[in-house]
Amino acid sequence: SGLSQQPGSVEQISLHCAEGALDWLYPKGALRLTLSPRLPSGAVGPGGSSKSSGHITACIKPAESFHGAQIYLERDGILELLVGDRPDSPRPPRVRCFSRLPGERVALFLQATPHQDISRRIAAFRYELRGDWNARLSLDANAAGNEGACRPCNDTEILMAVCTSDFVVRGNIRSVENDGDLRASVIKVSATRVYRQKYALFSGAGRLAKSGEIRTLLQCGVKPGAGSFLFTGRVHFGEAWLGCAPRYKDFRRVYEEAKEARLISCELASD
Repeated sequence: SGLSQQPGSVEQISLHCAEGALDWLYPKGALRLTLSPRLPSGAVGPGGSSKSSGHITACIKPAESFHGAQIYLERDGILELLVGDRPDSPRPPRVRCFSRLPGERVALFLQATPHQDISRRIAAFRYELRGDWNARLSLDANAAGNEGACRPCNDTEILMAVCTSDFVVRGNIRSVENDGDLRASVIKVSATRVYRQKYALFSGAGRLAKSGEIRTLLQCGVKPGAGSFLFTGRVHFGEAWLGCAPRYKDFRRVYEEAKEARLISCELASD
């Protein structure tokens, strides 16, 4: 709470959890948040390395009622604005992401905006710190380097996705809805088989009646298509985000060839 801070003071906070939330009530002065997540030892680093490389990808999602402060990325002493004050903004807040490379000094700097009356102002946001994201997926539509996020996965990436994704689901595309404000497409999926899922992303009354939603970047231009797909991806802020999504028949071909050559890292149950 800013009520316990002196004007102009900077409170130092370390973020050790891989994900969480921060609510700054009545913002006053500033907060400096250093990123020190205790990631699992088996976290996959960039390029599929099984050892942690010191590379961290972080994303923050401001609350719709975020008000009273601005969030900056502090990288080696230089500030970059990530989230501005949102007094009565009609637009939904966008997720912002950034990476910390080995040896870099990175922190989040929250600066309270000056107001005569500080009541009813709360600067709240959720965050995720990971060491296992690659360049294929970014929730931040403003980020540079998203050119490869929409390309189809190659055979190696498909097999890796099946083993490491938060969800692996076979299903059909019912519809696709585009959200220009969030710069995301929402894929409505009818799931015929759920192989794995983190949280109850795909649910329904019957075995053949499960449904769910998967998000991807608007720039990828996803269109409804006939046929069965194998959807894989990650869960971010409680939502499913698309990773690899080959047609199911193409996945079975790749999978059976790799299995015969003993090149698979995990097995997927046959239909």
